[in-house]
Amino acid sequence: MNIILLSGGSGKRLWPLSNDVRSKQFLKVLRAADGTHESMIQRMFRMIREADPDARIVVATSESQVNSIRSLLGDVDISVEPERRDTFPAIALATAYLHDRCGVAADDTVVACPVDPYTEAGYFRTLLEMDEQARHGSNLTLMGINPTYPSAKYGYIFPENEESICRVRAFKEKPTEEEAAGLIAEGALWNGGAFAFRLSYVLDLARTQFGFNTYDDLTSNYSTLPTTSFDYAVVETETDISVVRYSGEWKDLGTWNTLTEAMPDEVSGTAKAVDCENTHIINELQLPLIAMGLKNIAVAATPDGILVADKHQSSYLKEHLKDQRPMVEKRAWGEYEVLDHRGQSTGNNSLTKHLRIKAGQHISYQTHQHRAETWVIVEGEGAVVLDGVVKPVHRGDTVVIPLGMKHAIRAITDVHIIEVQVGDRLTEEDVEHLEWDWTV
Repeated sequence: MNIILLSGGSGKRLWPLSNDVRSKQFLKVLRAADGTHESMIQRMFRMIREADPDARIVVATSESQVNSIRSLLGDVDISVEPERRDTFPAIALATAYLHDRCGVAADDTVVACPVDPYTEAGYFRTLLEMDEQARHGSNLTLMGINPTYPSAKYGYIFPENEESICRVRAFKEKPTEEEAAGLIAEGALWNGGAFAFRLSYVLDLARTQFGFNTYDDLTSNYSTLPTTSFDYAVVETETDISVVRYSGEWKDLGTWNTLTEAMPDEVSGTAKAVDCENTHIINELQLPLIAMGLKNIAVAATPDGILVADKHQSSYLKEHLKDQRPMVEKRAWGEYEVLDHRGQSTGNNSLTKHLRIKAGQHISYQTHQHRAETWVIVEGEGAVVLDGVVKPVHRGDTVVIPLGMKHAIRAITDVHIIEVQVGDRLTEEDVEHLEWDWTV
């Protein structure tokens, strides 16, 4: 089986535990059979391999998540979206990756599904059934999940009959809870967001709708593609569709209410719960946290912020969050932590970070258009390159990087840097990556 895992959103409904970089699928809050903690993406990979040891898996994701995926899964196939354009462009790009980079034949089949459902072995057997149906059946095969309650979060599929595999009669996108109850009474199924098809089917759609369908062309022209979902652009216009029923456990762990149902521990980190009921606490700070007499509450304390919320109300968290940058981020070279951010409202910004660069690793050769930087080496030794000139640096050295200067640093031993940025726009997107050969 060829499978595309869609690793997209930031999971803002799980703030402050997740953000644009540290998305919900990377959080090690679940427990594997051996008692260790694992993330949602690790759990999906493990269970796919258990169902089909020979499965070829490609993760469709954005550049900001690549390092997290590599750190959790190792050397896996990744189709990198240059920017987020919703699920249809993402699936088209990953399908072209399978064809052009992995050598999968155009008449072979692929299953695309989300990376973050909490489910059980029957789900993956259903994916195999969908793959088989795509080989011999309709143009498009969907997974229909037997609903357990009226939900306004999912789309609904109307099957033609009650057989386990049948044709699709109609769809209804995200109704109200009251409407959903009526749909369920009529036999409608939840749309599980999983699709099976032949590669040629999506490659032909990409050529028709985008004008090209190779991995290189899609990557180069990605910013011109429409931001549209696979459901809207493909499913709603296709008439030859089948659905495979799945009736086992299936949860979207996208809110604190659902995530805590799957968490093995009620208290994590330096925290204590006294006379609490159905209350989960995660404390990633060094400060002690004590909760007393709470009921149906989620408490999370991380460098990004602190949340204390009724579990049901927490599902509405996203609408109360403004644009907030991650305060801690892991990269391939190490990690950084934001220590201070000033002047956001005036445009006279300063940002202070603590960078930890692992021995033997380096930050890419780069330049910025909106900020100057100053590095203070507080621990370790390494080499910096400034506009093509390399020099050694040690503890106590200061490196001044004016606006537009090309720069990079390589760590010989573990290097700790206090970085101060000053400029009119201090974002991670303000970077142009350049080539530099450290062997020269």
